Amino acid sequence: MDRRLFLASAAAALGLGTRGRAAEYEITLTEAEWRERLTPAQFAILREAETERAFSNSLMGESSDLLKENRAGLYHCAGCDLPVYSSETKYDSGTGWPSFWAPLEGAVGYSEDNFLIYTRTEVHCRRCGGHLGHVFDDGPPPTGKRHCLNALALTFTPA
Repeated sequence: MDRRLFLASAAAALGLGTRGRAAEYEITLTEAEWRERLTPAQFAILREAETERAFSNSLMGESSDLLKENRAGLYHCAGCDLPVYSSETKYDSGTGWPSFWAPLEGAVGYSEDNFLIYTRTEVHCRRCGGHLGHVFDDGPPPTGKRHCLNALALTFTPA
């Protein structure tokens, strides 16, 4: 049994918390189809809500340079290619993950994440439901939000 499954099972048994987005999305694939479309690390992040290591933006031997990306352009969901964030809202939060103070309008959805016993706000692609990261209330103006995202959950298209 993998670590997340064990922790989720233990948390559910204790009534401590759950993850869940029981919604239907515009793009819905089987697990096998997602595995064919995504790399192993992208699948773990987007479909199983894993998190890459801070500052390395790596997981399972895969890595991304998007933390250091400074060009103008758009960040897309790696699962379905929907544009989700603009470089205009990207900033260096010092946390080791790409951070944005706002998504593109209508691009993401939110759900309550109680996986770590305390409540966090999960951010996911509104089109395919792919887990992108979490939103925190310690970001810069004008929103005061920090969308802390997994770099491997994103692709970048320069302007």
